[in-house]
Amino acid sequence: MSLLSLSPTLSTLKASLETFITHDCIPAEKLYEEHIAQYSGSDRWQPHAVPPIMDALKSKAQSLGFWNLFLPHELPECVLRANEELNNNNRVVPISPRMYLTNREYGILCEVMGRSSLAPEACNCSAPDTGNMEVLLKHGTQSQQLKYLLPLLRGEVRSAFLMTEPDVASSDARNLETRLSKRMDDGGSVRYTLNGKKWWSTGAMDPRCGMALVVTKMDYTHPSNDNNAQQQTQTKTKHGNQTVVIVPMPQTGVRCVRPLTVFGYDDAPHGHAEVWLESVDLGMESVVLGEGRGFEISQSRLGPGRIHHCMRAVGLGEHNISVDKDLLFNKYLFRLTTTQPLLSYSPAARCYELMLERTFQRKTFGRFLYEHGSCREMVADSAADIESARLLTLSCAEEIDRLGARGARDKIALIKVVVPELTSRVVDRAVQIFGGAGVCGDFPLARALVGLRTLRIADGPDAVHKQSLALLELKKAKQRMLSRV
Repeated sequence: MSLLSLSPTLSTLKASLETFITHDCIPAEKLYEEHIAQYSGSDRWQPHAVPPIMDALKSKAQSLGFWNLFLPHELPECVLRANEELNNNNRVVPISPRMYLTNREYGILCEVMGRSSLAPEACNCSAPDTGNMEVLLKHGTQSQQLKYLLPLLRGEVRSAFLMTEPDVASSDARNLETRLSKRMDDGGSVRYTLNGKKWWSTGAMDPRCGMALVVTKMDYTHPSNDNNAQQQTQTKTKHGNQTVVIVPMPQTGVRCVRPLTVFGYDDAPHGHAEVWLESVDLGMESVVLGEGRGFEISQSRLGPGRIHHCMRAVGLGEHNISVDKDLLFNKYLFRLTTTQPLLSYSPAARCYELMLERTFQRKTFGRFLYEHGSCREMVADSAADIESARLLTLSCAEEIDRLGARGARDKIALIKVVVPELTSRVVDRAVQIFGGAGVCGDFPLARALVGLRTLRIADGPDAVHKQSLALLELKKAKQRMLSRV
C-alpha cells in the first residue's frame, strides 16, 4: 500500500478540505491580518483583537465535518453525554469527527491544513490545543475531562503548555526549576503550591485561554510530608519527580510578564509569553495521572504532535499551480491565477509554488528566470526536498500506527531533525529567487522561513534528537552484531 493512499471516503473528505482551505481559509488570511494590525501593545492580547473571521471559519469547518479530525479514537461516554446536554441548551457542536483516522491518514490531511495559517485553528486541530486534549483524553480523570477537555473539544476556549524556562537549558528536562510543593493542610487534605518561571508559553496570553498544562518538579520538603514516601518517589527514576498539573486560566498567582517575539513576530492574539508562577494554590484534582508521571505524559504527547508539525511544514500545493502551457513554451509572462495576496505563515510547498510562479514572471539578462540553469537546479532540489520530507513523515506516521510512539522513536527523532531542515531549504531558495521581495512582508516567504527555523528548536533542539537517534541506531547495530555471534 502506498503511503499516500486513501480510501474513497477519505479521498472525498480530503478534496472537500482542499476546497475549504483554498476558497475560505487562504482568502481569510488578509482579513485576519488587517484586523490584528488595528491594535498595538497590550490591546493585541484583548478579546476584541481576536479576528471575527475565525469564528466564521470554525462554524463552516464544523458544518463540513472537518472538526477535531486529530482525535485518535472515540471519546469517553461521559464527555459525549455532557456535550449532548450542552447541545440541547446552547449552540450545537459536533465534537466527534466525521471519521477516526490513523496517524498516517491524519498526516495527509495535516499537509492540506498546513497550506493556510488559519486552517488548523479553524478545524480545532492546532497546537498546543491538540496535544493538551490528547493528554486529557489519555490520562485525565473523568472530572478533568468534563471540566477542561470538553470546552477545548467544543472550541469554546484555547489552552497553553508551559515547560521551557528562561534560567536553565530546558532541552534537558531534568534541569527544570519550577517546583510543586506538596503539603497537608489542617483538615488533612493534600494541597500544592506552584512556583517558578516559564517562557515560550504558547497561548498563555491568549484572551481565550482557559487552562494550561505545566511541567514541574515535585518538592516534598514541607514538614507535613512523610520522609520515606518522598525519598521513594524521588529516586524511582531519573525523571521520577517530574509532574504535570492543570492550572485554570486566568488564575491567582499566574502572571504573564510579557509577550515574546519570534524574529520580530508576536503571533498575536495567541502568541508566546513569559509567565511567572507565584505561590499558585492547587488541589489534588489538578495533578494529571499522578505525582512523578510528568516525563511519561510529555513523551506520549510529543510523538503524534511531531507528525502534525512536520506534515503542516511540508504543506500541499503542487496541484494548485495552474500554468498555461502555451504561454510557458512561448516564453510569455506567466500571470497569477488569483488576485488574492498571500499573507501570514506559509509552509514549504506553498512557498515553492510562489517560487515557480516567480520564475515565469521575471527576466534577467534577456531570459526568464526558469531558463537559467541555476534556477532550474533550485527548482529540482526543492521538489526533491518536499517529496523527501513528505514521505519520511508519512513513513514515521505509519510506523506509529503499527508499533506505537515508543516503537517508532527512531523515526520520530529522524523527522524532527530532517523535515524542518528540508523545508527550510525550500523556502530559502524561494527567498533567493524573489530577491529583495523575499525578505519583506509583501510575501509570506520571510515569515515561513522564521516558522521553519523555529521548528528546529521547538519540542527539543536538533542536537537532542540527533543524540537520541544515534543511540537508537547504535543499539540496533549492537543487537545485530550479537545475533551473529
